Amino acid sequence: MAQAQLDAESNVLVPAGEEEDDSLASFPTREGWWTTFVLYHGCWLTPQAATSVSLVRAQFAPRPDDVLLATYPKCGTTWLKALSFAVTNRSSHPVVGACAGDHPLLTSHPQDLVPSIETPFRHLHPLSALDAIPSPRLLSTHLPHQLLPPRIVELGCRIVYLCREPKDVVVSTWHFMNKVGNGFFLDLDEAFELFVDGCSLYGPVWDHCLGYWKKSIQEPDTVLFLKYDDMMADPAGHVKKLAEFLRVPFTDDEVRAGVVDEVVRLCSFERLSSLPVNSSGVVDRIGGRPMENSSYFRKAKVGDWKNNLTEEMAQKLDAVIAEKLKGSGLTF
Repeated sequence: MAQAQLDAESNVLVPAGEEEDDSLASFPTREGWWTTFVLYHGCWLTPQAATSVSLVRAQFAPRPDDVLLATYPKCGTTWLKALSFAVTNRSSHPVVGACAGDHPLLTSHPQDLVPSIETPFRHLHPLSALDAIPSPRLLSTHLPHQLLPPRIVELGCRIVYLCREPKDVVVSTWHFMNKVGNGFFLDLDEAFELFVDGCSLYGPVWDHCLGYWKKSIQEPDTVLFLKYDDMMADPAGHVKKLAEFLRVPFTDDEVRAGVVDEVVRLCSFERLSSLPVNSSGVVDRIGGRPMENSSYFRKAKVGDWKNNLTEEMAQKLDAVIAEKLKGSGLTF
């Protein structure tokens, strides 16, 4: 299939042939945040991201034993990557004992230990890098369920989905975008209204959550649905649940030896954010947007929205979320 190309000057998608003219080039656009967004199959993306996603959907070759960590942006992605990496690799990289001091999480950013399928942008960085990773692969994505490469669903690849209270998401997103936007700054009121209207990167947030929520109910052995607030309240319990789902459950001996507690400690915000590899340096993990490693670590607090949103704003977002999720059984 012909692929759309990104025009460097206009920053919009240009079709490579008539087939693409009915898809990428014809999607609605909207100004907001830091650039024009494209409503790609019901999901708001930047033009570059839409091009990358198109390539991923067409070219990514999943394997039956792949595990995909899926999150809406600013919902604990870095934490989930760290926990999942530590849990799945603890036989080769122990978290307790003499070798614990050499653990990869102490010297590598969690974002780099679990690569994303759609970033760095695949029209700039081919998917062959993912093909070279030995099985079983631990991968990540911000894609909503309906935009996953079809073969992921067909093969029954396991998916861990982590969501977060939307009020905390919008505040965290606003802080993050203003920090990494290379001079971009958006007033909180503007960002909030865009978010409530459904226009945010990989949004609307309610559709993102609902897609994985419904699949987790239909196929609980394939999709594990987690909530950030619940994980923060009981990290050890959720690490055990994560290990069970990933088919590497903790043994009684491991539990008695404190392995679960050590995974929690190793992957804690306090521990990870203090490491030099995470607190200093600049890396371009997306494609054309270098960001400080520390930008992935802000507060990790539940309820921080109270320090930023007015009560009126909170009630407005709560009402929208309640309406969008009504009847699904999913609540925040």
